Amino acid sequence: MAITAAADGSALGNPGPAGWAWVIDERQWRAGGWPRATNNQGELMAVLDLLRATAHRADEPLLVLCDSQYVINSVTKWMPGWKRRGWRKADGKPVLNRDLLEQLDAALAGRNVKFEWVKGHAGHPLNEAADLRARAVATAFRSGLAPDPGPGLAGAAAAVEIEPSTAAAPPTLF
Repeated sequence: MAITAAADGSALGNPGPAGWAWVIDERQWRAGGWPRATNNQGELMAVLDLLRATAHRADEPLLVLCDSQYVINSVTKWMPGWKRRGWRKADGKPVLNRDLLEQLDAALAGRNVKFEWVKGHAGHPLNEAADLRARAVATAFRSGLAPDPGPGLAGAAAAVEIEPSTAAAPPTLF
């Protein structure tokens, strides 16, 4: 059976308090974030955590609905060239968010994952749910409150939040 999920990130300021979330349905979702990160880091982490959460169901196809062209292009178009060039862009500059991208590359290995772009803030129910949860985490960090990590996915291993290399605070564990 195929899994369909939306993944989204949010940053209040860029960088600023940031959140990420993925949603399969109202009972299966997870969110996290950092006191300071970028929107792209949130977008990448949402997909990475989704891949990790569904690893125990790796034999099932996964459709990731995403409003981030950066994430979709990173994993479907640009990554092979970046890897060939030692994680450098065509202009020779280092690839941003390499830490998250390398982990995404490893998490995608051997998986049947397709990405579909959905327009953000356009009423797509799963995308709106992921956006709401990611923004709620960023808002919680801005307010100094503990974010709601959500119920996760039944059978998934407990996840450890990964700190992006540009963030200043230690990792948040869920």
